[in-house]
Amino acid sequence: MCLAVPMILVEKCSPAAGVVEMEGTRCGVDLSLTPDATVGDYLVVHAGFAIERLDRDEADARLQLFADMADLQRKAGQ
Repeated sequence: MCLAVPMILVEKCSPAAGVVEMEGTRCGVDLSLTPDATVGDYLVVHAGFAIERLDRDEADARLQLFADMADLQRKAGQ
């Protein structure tokens, strides 16, 4: 299964490349599908590509869903 996760754009290296971060982990991202992204935007990242811009509330809601799923998985394993 593949997941697309919300990450924040912390650096724009060129119009089509940047650096995103989530929980202290940074990685490079292709911005060619989100050319209007600016530093501070939340982006949905999948396989190294930013595929969607999100507002902060939506990013927080999606990240909470991931946290809830992880919690359920931990509880199921006990």
